Amino acid sequence: MKGADHERTEAGFKVRTPLEEARTALRDALAVDEREPRTERLPIEQATGRAIAESVTASRDVPHYRRAAMDGYAVVASDTFGASDRSPAVLRVADADDSIASGTAVRVHTGSALPEGSDAVVMIERVETIDGTNELEVLEAVAEGENVAPVGDDVESGQPLYEPGHRLRPSDLGLLKSVGRSRVSVAREPRVGVVPTGEELVQRDPEPGEVVETNGLTVSRLVDGWGGRSTYRNVVTDDRDALRVAIERDLTKDAIVTTGGSSVGERDLLPEVIDDIGEVVVHGVGLEPGHPVCLGIVEDTPVLALPGYPVACIVTAVQFLRPVLRWLEGTEPEPHLTTMARLTRKIPSEPATRTFARVALEPRATGGDGSPADEDGTGLDDTDSNGADPDSAADGPVVDAVPTRASGAGVLSSVALADGWVVVDDDREGIPAGETVAVQRWE
Repeated sequence: MKGADHERTEAGFKVRTPLEEARTALRDALAVDEREPRTERLPIEQATGRAIAESVTASRDVPHYRRAAMDGYAVVASDTFGASDRSPAVLRVADADDSIASGTAVRVHTGSALPEGSDAVVMIERVETIDGTNELEVLEAVAEGENVAPVGDDVESGQPLYEPGHRLRPSDLGLLKSVGRSRVSVAREPRVGVVPTGEELVQRDPEPGEVVETNGLTVSRLVDGWGGRSTYRNVVTDDRDALRVAIERDLTKDAIVTTGGSSVGERDLLPEVIDDIGEVVVHGVGLEPGHPVCLGIVEDTPVLALPGYPVACIVTAVQFLRPVLRWLEGTEPEPHLTTMARLTRKIPSEPATRTFARVALEPRATGGDGSPADEDGTGLDDTDSNGADPDSAADGPVVDAVPTRASGAGVLSSVALADGWVVVDDDREGIPAGETVAVQRWE
């Protein structure tokens, strides 16, 4: 689109690029597969949520010694053969520091090392001490290795643990520490400059005609929540030179996000500015809300000009900024968590447009017997199914998806008070009430 005339028209966009096509174009322009992800080495205590940048194998066995898996007595298994309540095996109790010879037992606790010579543990519940002696009765036979965790029972030395791209969870850090890793190589957090634009924006206490700046704050916190490191800039007014300076200032970042000024109005200058100093890859996408999004590249740095309406800004951030952050660290975006629910009201949508309808999740209305109610309030015959989706039952979902707003790109409360959104595909013209839908819990 370099050098193209940006003719302003109240009619808006003549052509809107389909969502997947727009994402693919942006990914191709970023040359994702040719980029070498930047990495850093961190103490494991600081690596929660970070993507591993190296293959990790275990450097030692876990456990690194034979240990008791139960409280009881370490024994030689063959000494207990045939032991029972009626015919117990009698063993001498040796000191804890002693190695075990045939005919002796040593008291052990869960996790303690097995004495040399022992090969099994009798549970404490299956022995009885003989008063006045240092002997005990074993009331149950044990096999060799019974109630014993062998060396490497949890992890074996050299065992592959993680491949590049795996996102570290707290349990992963515990495993890394157990195998002797104190530091790990991870993808560096993408650094993102977040630039709110618009001469009408103020930070607080707006006068008539002024608007409180919320998009930049929201997007910067989304960046941080998605594993990036944001720099939340001051508002930049609708001026070509000021916008150009703001973008060029943040070309040291891994990505730049602007909010507002991305459409085709008189004050929507960002597409022209991006194209003057770089290249506009896509301008106008077939999604609602958020179709005026502009995606560009300046000096190999992605510049995402998100719409100024708050809901449109959030939708396009999820659809484009979130993938960009993953691509920059060398991974792919994970699917959103979803909840299946019954739609309570019809969701309208435009043809050839991907629509994101905000919904709240509420428990299904129930009949007199506590079962889900149908449309006229009568009870449905519902049965419990063990192991089923907790949000579903035999007759469908047990939660309702209640639209908070199907339209209104500027109504921020429709997102903030929602639990997620329902995606209406490009090839559908709305979803009727009563249909089971997947609610994306994007936040």
